[in-house]
Amino acid sequence: MDLHYRVAIFGSARIEEGSEDYRNVFTIAKGLAGYGFDIVTGGGPGLMQAANAGTKSASSQSRSIGLNIRLPKEQQPNAYLDIKEEFSLFSSRLDTFMALSDAVVVAPGGIGTLLELFYTWQLVQVEHICETPVILFGEIWTNLLLWLETEVLPRQLFAKSDMHMIFHVTEPGQVVELIKKIHDDRLELEHACRNFTKYRNAMKEGKTLLG
Repeated sequence: MDLHYRVAIFGSARIEEGSEDYRNVFTIAKGLAGYGFDIVTGGGPGLMQAANAGTKSASSQSRSIGLNIRLPKEQQPNAYLDIKEEFSLFSSRLDTFMALSDAVVVAPGGIGTLLELFYTWQLVQVEHICETPVILFGEIWTNLLLWLETEVLPRQLFAKSDMHMIFHVTEPGQVVELIKKIHDDRLELEHACRNFTKYRNAMKEGKTLLG
């Protein structure tokens, strides 16, 4: 197991503990941490806390990492962090996320989460980072993907191939399974990102990715 494989989990700070979204993100992080993956979040409340709490609950060697942002309405780091760092600028914080993360999970969120999604996607598109799957978790992203495919893509404002690293998953277990498979292939192949189509086809056909 590569103990330095890290997964960034982005999501809203506004979602309350005990909600379905909170429980789902907790489950995802716990499952990933159970495989030894470190989890990186924004370090704050809401779904960030859910991910960090899920990591700690796995009782594994995984580290719970928080990259907190200083805001006028102060955001306090959550209580489930092994490692934390504070930033005054979103730009430097985003670059640190990208430097640390091997995979990205985008849970339900608002403007900040969308910023994190599109920044990651942009860097993969221009090959500033590689082998970084971007997994959109939840039904909230269905209409965004539909808009991209029916409004933006037909205008040739990006290429269909630019979506090869984007996955849409609605079950927590599928997120964990997908990242585990990509991780395992990465250890064997020089460029695991070339196999993203394989993972997507397996998901469409209802096949297990770990079988």
